[in-house]
Amino acid sequence: EELRDIYETSPTVKIGFKRLKSWLNSARIIFGKAVHSIENYLVEISHYFVSKTTSGVMEGINNRIKLIIRQSYGFKSFESLREKLLACLFK
Repeated sequence: EELRDIYETSPTVKIGFKRLKSWLNSARIIFGKAVHSIENYLVEISHYFVSKTTSGVMEGINNRIKLIIRQSYGFKSFESLREKLLACLFK
């Protein structure tokens, strides 16, 4: 809840970054490994405060492509796979 509030109400990058660092320090005991992972990508994560966008859409497209590739196992040519990808992704 508090983490969501940081993302939704931080007006500037500097304030958002500072609030996120503060939350990480207080959450370390409870969330342990997750805090460590967030700290490793803190700069990248804080870019959200600049543009207010995430990579969620791109992640979804990548997952869809992986699924189509798995389902297309055995296609004889790249062209067949390409056509299936285009048909499924750009309906």
